[in-house]
Amino acid sequence: MSDPNDAVGDAVPASQKGSWASFLKSIASFSGDLSSLTAPPFILSPISLTEFPAYWCERPDLFAAIADAKTEEERSIAVLRWFISTLKGQYTSRNEKLGSEKKPLNPVLGELFYGYWPDVHGRGQTDLVVEQVSHHPPITAYWIENKSKGISLQGHNAQKTSFSGGSIIVKQIGHAVLTVDLKEGKTEQFLITLPKLRIDGLWYGSPYVELADTSNIQSSSGWLSSIEYKGKGYFSGKSHQFKAVLTPPGSNNTKHTYEGLWHTTSKDVHTGHTFTDVQGPKEEVSVASLEEQSEWESRKLWHAVAKGIREGDFEVASREKSKIENDQRQRRRDEVAAGTKWELKHFEYLDSDPLYEELGRLFKAIPPTEDAYVYRHNGPTFSPSPSAAA
Repeated sequence: MSDPNDAVGDAVPASQKGSWASFLKSIASFSGDLSSLTAPPFILSPISLTEFPAYWCERPDLFAAIADAKTEEERSIAVLRWFISTLKGQYTSRNEKLGSEKKPLNPVLGELFYGYWPDVHGRGQTDLVVEQVSHHPPITAYWIENKSKGISLQGHNAQKTSFSGGSIIVKQIGHAVLTVDLKEGKTEQFLITLPKLRIDGLWYGSPYVELADTSNIQSSSGWLSSIEYKGKGYFSGKSHQFKAVLTPPGSNNTKHTYEGLWHTTSKDVHTGHTFTDVQGPKEEVSVASLEEQSEWESRKLWHAVAKGIREGDFEVASREKSKIENDQRQRRRDEVAAGTKWELKHFEYLDSDPLYEELGRLFKAIPPTEDAYVYRHNGPTFSPSPSAAA
């Protein structure tokens, strides 16, 4: 392996090249989960991982449209279209906005994030409740609901990171379940598994995310979407490619095929019609003002750290971040001394999710079982007001 000092590119601020080279060396020699490593401040995002579930619904019209589909087949197509349209926000938005992929702030246990997307043109209001349910490892649980449309998304996400072949490999752990309450009183559910990530561009100090392998969306009706991700090869190909095939219940014969670039456009292979187009504006989640937020809400908790990062004052960012982390360590020590355990606010832990097992069996999900965090329906009530701000 070449000396990381020789590979540090112009994307790294001159004052930070030493710490970046040191960080690369520590990554290359580290054998455990990389999430425990401390990254140089300049590579930190001003956004906590607890805010990431908002990326699921930056196109609320597509989320609401799932409930309007008339048949099982049409709903599976609508779910796939919405899912592909979430990928740009989840995996490239920091790259585009901040110049390269940044490491999100590692949330504290009990951190909260609340928000909503208002009702526009009768699509219904969509609400979001997020709670950091574990710190080691970092696990984020979320609930998204458009009550008027009878559609909700519940899930959790964790990451296991490792280093291989010059890239950081991120195995996403967890899943999501999308539920649609149909007008005839029935319910249709979709199990959504998560793609693997590969973070490239490290040696140049300009990291970016590429998706890898396959993820699936399995409907309780039997329809299955399998999505294969391919990134840019060493000699050819484009970044952020995908190919999705949709198969009917009890069949391996493909009914629909979609392919393209998940961060721009894709098409229906059989008709040539556009399937997804995420080049237009997205809708940021609306949240309460800082003055109205509690000390546990993400943007209030990390305000000083985020301000330091945005202003390039890495000394302030590092100092404020250490204060929060030291406070958390002390809380954990106090709990051990008192013989108490942190109580979750909005979610209940299940060591095995029966729906994951049931639907996962249809496409031989790996692993065959997973735990879950079930929403307690005790989140805040969102009523749009002049004080709400994106």
